[in-house]
This record gives sequence, structure tokens and C-alpha cells, in this order.
Amino acid sequence: MSDPAMPVGPRPAVGVGTKILYGLGSVAFGIKDNGYRVFLLLFYNQVIGMDPRAVGLAITLALIIDCVIDPVLGEISDNWRSRWGRRHPFMYASALPVALSFLLLWNPPAGWSETALFWYLVAVAVLGRSFITMYEVPSSSLAAELTDDYDQRSSILGWRYFFAWWGGLTLTVAMFWVFMQKTPEIPNGQLNPEAYKTYGYVGAVLMFVSIIASAAGTHRFIPWLRRPVVDAGRTVIQTLGQMKETLSNRPFVVITLVGLVAAIAQGVSFTLAFYFSTYFWELNSFWTGVLVLDSYFSSAIALIAAPMLTKRSGKKKAGSILLAASVLTGFVPLLLRLLGWFPENADVAAIIPLGSLDLPVPSIVPWLFLDGIIRGIFGITAAILITAMLADVVEHSEVQTGRRSEGLFFAFTSLVQKAVGGVGVMAASFLLVLIDFPRNAKPGQVDVEIITRMALVYMPVLAILYGTALAIMQLYNITRETHTENLRVLAAKAEAAEAADIAP
Repeated sequence: MSDPAMPVGPRPAVGVGTKILYGLGSVAFGIKDNGYRVFLLLFYNQVIGMDPRAVGLAITLALIIDCVIDPVLGEISDNWRSRWGRRHPFMYASALPVALSFLLLWNPPAGWSETALFWYLVAVAVLGRSFITMYEVPSSSLAAELTDDYDQRSSILGWRYFFAWWGGLTLTVAMFWVFMQKTPEIPNGQLNPEAYKTYGYVGAVLMFVSIIASAAGTHRFIPWLRRPVVDAGRTVIQTLGQMKETLSNRPFVVITLVGLVAAIAQGVSFTLAFYFSTYFWELNSFWTGVLVLDSYFSSAIALIAAPMLTKRSGKKKAGSILLAASVLTGFVPLLLRLLGWFPENADVAAIIPLGSLDLPVPSIVPWLFLDGIIRGIFGITAAILITAMLADVVEHSEVQTGRRSEGLFFAFTSLVQKAVGGVGVMAASFLLVLIDFPRNAKPGQVDVEIITRMALVYMPVLAILYGTALAIMQLYNITRETHTENLRVLAAKAEAAEAADIAP
């Protein structure tokens, strides 16, 4: 029987079909990410009735417990040897546990005390984070293995971000428009517990299917992917020393710090976005769902813009400018409202006839939608470029250490993403406590001073966090020329090693 890990024939091309199948797996991450960012705090706080500090603490505890798993899994994946290579065994194995843990998150036991629910949330969040890591780390690592081309990596990762946004957004829109139905007992659909149960079931199925489809879609590349050098005599101390050496790479440290700070800021932003929509802008679930649609357009444009800007300006320059522009664009509607230059929530821009009913369009919706598209184009494109910068660290590190460590690098990226749902959510929950935001609040009935204070606290916090991330990013020193030189050095080493092997 032939070894499926050995190449037979020419290497398959990384065409559009491969990029689509590779990116499809990020639907699972997008669903998980949107769930943690948009709904989780409000669900356990306003629907279940838990203290927001308890919710934030539970998610953060889960993050801390799970932190140990990320680098360990990254190192294991980098050195795993099997007939299916280093990455695919973990991708396949993660699909069912990811789906089940997501289902449990939105279906907590009824009648439990707050303390019991706190520990339930901790346990389920740990499981969910751990199993999504089992998929995300190997899958993310494939971006650096499928191609070493400086520009094509931006394209591959663009598809990854595209599907993460479209997958997460599609289920979020379904949540707002389909699942969040008001009842005589619950006039506000956003507070209907049945909506969250349905969300859990549908999300679990979609996550399972997307992971399996992505793993199967890239399976044919296994024979051409990198295989680890056998080092059976390596001790635990030596392994830890090699991990420390790898993670001390300067560009990697810079990107990790940038991602960590930006992820915390994004976690605050995404968590409070639902609060701003419901209480600041006083939009119902239908119009909130309409506003979510803006990211369909912005993520599609970012998919095209990222590789174009990589060729034109380089990743660091374009990423820095776009990230700053995204943050400032997001502040515009809030500042205009505070200055009294924005339409009032009750103003109507138009009436849409729907049979026997007329649907009034709030005047704020078109402006918020336009702002969301522009902000999303800037922000998503910046995220693609920053992740592509991380992929270029792989060869930079290999030149210095002689080891390919995609899994270890992207494991820390996974950890950064979890900070979005952990530290970011916790920070957002403490901001709500700081401004004395009430529990079980009804839209339109929250004191205007509290609503104003939420905006006045939110904007400086985000400005400080993103400003810090941008300052750190300027220390990144891999350019197109640097990357090309790294590839040249590695090719020369490979040729020398091959010549030594065949010499008599």
C-alpha cells in the first residue's frame, strides 16, 4: 500500500477552489466568535439573570485555564507525524466536540443557583475554547504551508476572514430576524430564552459541517505539506527551551502584542455593540439585524482590497493606516449624537409598505449602516494584513532556528482571539458596572445620563487600546524584501542539505 503522506505527481495548485475550501472552516470560528462577542454577556446577564461581573469572571477564568493548552497544542501539532500529516488529524477530531460544546453553552440547566451556573459557564467555556483551538491552530498553520508567496498569503487569509465574517454574520442575522420572536409574555425578542436555545442547535450543526468540509477540502495537499524532523531524544527541558527560543523572535513578539491589545479592544467593542444597539440607539431586533448586514459588504471588499494593498503599500503600512481609520470612523455617529448633530432615535426617514402594514425606517439606520460598511472595510482589511504579517514570521524564525513552527505561532494567535471573548468581555462587563447600568433594563427606560456615560467611557477606552496597538506595530521589521531574502536563505540551505545527502 502506498503511503498517503508521500507526494505522487505534481503538487496541486492553490487556486480559488482551494482557497474557498480552506476558508470555509472559519465559519465555525465566526459563529463561535460572534456568539461570545455579541450575545453571551447579554444572554447570561439579562436573560438568565447573572451578575455581569460573574459572567465576565467566568469567561476570563476559562481563558486562563485554557491558556496552557494553546502553546502545548501548537508544539504538538508542529511535531506530529502521521499518515495524514501534522494538521489534519486534529482538524477532523475537533469537529464533533466543537459542536457539542457550543450547543451546551446556550442551553444551561434550568433552576440552578447563580453559583452553579457560574461554574457551568466556566466548564463549558473551557471545553469550547479548547476544542476550537484544536481546530484553529492546525488550520491557521496551513496558511503558511499552502504557500510561501508574500502576496498570495494575504489572498488565502482574506478568504479565511471572509468566511469567518459571513458565517458568523449569517447566523447572527438569523438570530435577530428569525429566532428572536417576541411573545405575549416576552414583548422584546432579544430577551426570549428560546431564541438562544435554537441558536445553539443551529450553530452546532453549521460548525460541524464547516470544519469537516475544510479538512476534507485541503486533504489532498497532505503529501506536500511540511513534515517534522524526527527528534526522539529531545527532553521536556529541551522542548521548552526550543519553544522559548522560537517565541522570542522579535517580529512575532511585536505581532503578538499588537494582536493581544487589539483583541481586547475588539472584545469590548463587540460585547457593547449589542448594548449600544438596544439601549443607545433603541433599535429592535429587526433593525439591529439590518445593521449587521453591513459586514457582508465590507468583508467582501476587504477580500479584494487586502492583496491589492499588500502589493501596493506593504502589509505594515497599509495595516496601520486602515486600523486607525476604522477606529475613528466608528466614533463618528456617537460623537455626532452627543453633539446633537445626529437624527433622534424616534425620527423616521421613510415608510416601507408591506401589504396591510407600513414599516417605518428610523432615520439613524441608513447613517449607521453606511458608517458600518466604511468602518468594516478598514478594520477587516487591517486584520487580514496583520495576520498575513504573522505568517511571514514563520520563515524569519526558520532562518534563525532551523525549525518550522507554524503551529506554535498560530497557537498564540488563537490565544489572542480568545482574549476577545475573555478579557474583552470582562472589561466590558466592568464598564457596565462602572456606569451603573441596570439589570433587566428595558429599552427606552434607561436614564439618559447612564446612556451618555456609556459612550463617554467607551470611546476613550477604545482609543487608548487601539493607539497602543498601533504604536507597538511600528516595531515590526519584516518587509517584502526581508521575506524574499529569508526564502533565498532557506532555499540555499535546502540545496546544500540535499547535496550532502546524495554525495558519495
